[in-house]
Amino acid sequence: MSTPSFASLTTLRVGGSPAEIIECTSAEALAETVARLDRAGSPLLVVGGGSNLLVAEGALDLSAVLVRNEGISLVDDTTLRIQAGTVWDDVVAFAVDHGLGGIEALSGIPGSAGATPVQNVGAYGSEISDVLTRVRLYNRETGADEWVSAESLELAYRYSNLKFTSRAVVLEIELALEKTDQSIPLRHLGGERVSLAEARASVLETRRAKGMVLDAGDHDTWSAGSFFTNPVVPTSLADEIEAKVGEDHMPRFAAGEGQEKLSAAWLIERAGCPRGFPGEDAPARLSTKHTLALTNRGNATADDIVELARRVQGVVDKQFGVELHPEPVWVGL
Repeated sequence: MSTPSFASLTTLRVGGSPAEIIECTSAEALAETVARLDRAGSPLLVVGGGSNLLVAEGALDLSAVLVRNEGISLVDDTTLRIQAGTVWDDVVAFAVDHGLGGIEALSGIPGSAGATPVQNVGAYGSEISDVLTRVRLYNRETGADEWVSAESLELAYRYSNLKFTSRAVVLEIELALEKTDQSIPLRHLGGERVSLAEARASVLETRRAKGMVLDAGDHDTWSAGSFFTNPVVPTSLADEIEAKVGEDHMPRFAAGEGQEKLSAAWLIERAGCPRGFPGEDAPARLSTKHTLALTNRGNATADDIVELARRVQGVVDKQFGVELHPEPVWVGL
């Protein structure tokens, strides 16, 4: 029987076949598998939910190590310990059901819990760094299985010092939440606070409207979510862009002295790449619901996704002088 391809292991549904697939259903098995492959000098790719991967086509000389250790436990009244392979949205549902606030705005984000600290996932004014206390890592450089503090990961906007380095594998995470019946202030509701259940329902509804909740029957969700990070630019460039576009209320947020964060989706649309770009015949297109998602319309290849990404980057750079950076990890490309 042939080895399944990365098209069946990723939400973009593209990618070739690994040399082998190894499923790890415990933290110990995950650490031991990575250690064994490292000792043998065998290339590997750790795969959780596959929602942040863009993998090349063809036969790939690497092992796919699947993170499938699952489980959520209460350490105390407000602290959750979560196995890395747990579906992230299940974690949010668990917290809401137990009256624990702090992650309700992260409802519907695809992927596994172990991936959340790697890129410091966030949405609607909330980030995992707000509640993450510590992470259990298998350190591939030292061979240690150890808990480290969240502070040691240097968490920033869509960044940790784990991202792109492969220096360690996340085995478990711990979150410090709040016993409450009210949500955090929700950006998409103008800073309003509502019940935890209402917050979760509202976030899921908003994400579905943007094609950001996985649905096997909807090609608008065959994506890696937000494909580009929101760029941080000098305030002077933000002023130039706002004047050039000539619209009131351009999305712009302070990001340190003399710096502002802009909306990548807004820039893409104003640069001339509307929803559905470049057209109905293209195998890879921008989502018809949200310009920040690059989607596989059913028969796209990794090269089609890359071509579209480069095209969008080029248009935005030419129009506004802003370089967009992809959020997913590219493998073999």
